[in-house]
This record gives sequence, structure tokens and C-alpha cells, in this order.
Amino acid sequence: MSKASRTAYLSLLGNLGLTIVKGTAGVLGNSHALVADALESMADVFSSFFVLAGIRYASKPADDNHPYGHGKIEPLVTFGVVGFLLIAATLIAFNSIINIQSEQEMPKKFTLLVLLGIIAFKEIMYRIVKKKAIETGSSALKAEAIHHRLDAFTSLLAFAGIGTALLMGEGWETADDWAALIACIVIIYNAYRLFRPALAEIMDEDIYDDFAKEIRRATHLIEGVIGAEKCMIRKHGAIFHVDLHLVVDRHLTVEKGHQIAHEVKDRLKSEFPAIEDVIIHVEPNDEHHLSKLKHQGF
Repeated sequence: MSKASRTAYLSLLGNLGLTIVKGTAGVLGNSHALVADALESMADVFSSFFVLAGIRYASKPADDNHPYGHGKIEPLVTFGVVGFLLIAATLIAFNSIINIQSEQEMPKKFTLLVLLGIIAFKEIMYRIVKKKAIETGSSALKAEAIHHRLDAFTSLLAFAGIGTALLMGEGWETADDWAALIACIVIIYNAYRLFRPALAEIMDEDIYDDFAKEIRRATHLIEGVIGAEKCMIRKHGAIFHVDLHLVVDRHLTVEKGHQIAHEVKDRLKSEFPAIEDVIIHVEPNDEHHLSKLKHQGF
């Protein structure tokens, strides 16, 4: 089992456990914020399962029908996570509005202790999943990590709401529901923050300027390379495919130009393990291509 899959399993089990804990504590402790949080965690369970399935599919090797591999499933999975976040926000908002309009009992004090434990657990999960997302380059795990941080924040708001109700006393019973409504706004905003880069990835948007600079730097270390006129990068899950236009001496033989291109490809794949493949087009150092390089600062 891959590192990303193990992390997704851990996330799934954690969300399942929290759904039970939040729901039980919310019912017994008269806390609508905790019950709403449990609904959000229930959506998290489906989200984690979605992420796990996507990661397992994305790890499949390239085949005849998918010559670039199956990594594009990851941004699609991120869209799914965004969908679950929006569903959770809608459920929480709906329940909070209903509860605000009805009579309520004061939440129990022990719910604050439960929420402190949930906040600590979710923050730990966030750090674990984020670390694995960076190690694997998985956009789906990155989305899952942000999801855990959001859960910690919504639980923190619930803590603030319940604490306010208990501190202020009678007449403040709906404070935790107002806190839940504020959490909905935060969830929707962060759903957009997840959606935007996933959309950029699925559309092959040019968002890898720093990586392109590193590729150009490594390319210039190869003897015979005058410059890299174009460097286009596409992300497929945790791997990258690079299209590179090399400028070399126009008097070189085809064989020599081919050799330089292979040296560049081997170096890039060695220095940047996340690069799966490099397609290189060799250009002559005529006036047209040299002027493009000069425009780029080379």
C-alpha cells in the first residue's frame, strides 16, 4: 500500500470515529453546534473514502488508453471534496437557522472538554496529512489536510459558542448555533481555495513558474545548451510532464542535437524525481530563437 493510501485510510478512520464522538456528545450535551459538527464529520467520512479511491486509481501505471497515467483523477477528487464541504456547510446552516428559531436548553459543560479533544486531534491529523501531501505531491491529500484544519476551526468556533452560552447564562442558548453559521462562511471560502488550484491543474494552467525556473537552471548546466526557449509543465496527480524547447548551435549534426536532448532529459529526471517524462524539441540558434531567449533574460 502506498504512503498516500495509508494516510487516506488513517483520515477515513479518524473521521468515522469523530462522527460518533461528536454526535453522541452533542445529543447528550444539548449542543446543536456539536450535532452540526457531527453532520460535517459524516460528510468527511464520504470525502475521505472518495480521496482514498482517487489516490488508489491515480497510482495505476500508464496504459494504452491513458499514456500519461491516471493522475488527473486527483483534481477531480478535489472537486468531490469541495462538493462535500459545500454539502456540509448547507446542512450546518440549515440546522443552525432552525435551532436559532426554536427554544433550546443550555449546553452541558462537558461538551467543552470533548471539543478541546476534537480540536487537538484534528490539528494533529492536519499536520500528518499535510506532511504526507507534500512528500507525495498529492493534490487530493492536500485537500484532505485543509479539510482537517477546517474541522479544527469549526470545532473551535463551536467551543467559543458553547463557552459564551455557559458564561453569559440564560438568553444566550443559541450562541453555539451562531458560531456554527460563522463556520459555514469559513467552510465555503476554503472550499473555493481548494477548487481554484484543482481547476488550474485540470486545465493545465501555467502555475509552475518557480519549477520552470529550476528546470531552466538545470538545463543550462548541460554542455551544448544555449537556452530553453519554452518550458511547459503539466501536472498529473503527483507527477509532472514537461515540454521543453532547447536552443542549440544550428551547425550541430542531428545526432549531436539528439544526444544533448537525451542528456538534458536524463538530468532533469534525475534531479527532479517528480518528473515522469520530458518531451524535447531542438531549435537552432538563429536570430528568431535568440531574440526570444534574450527577452527571457538569457
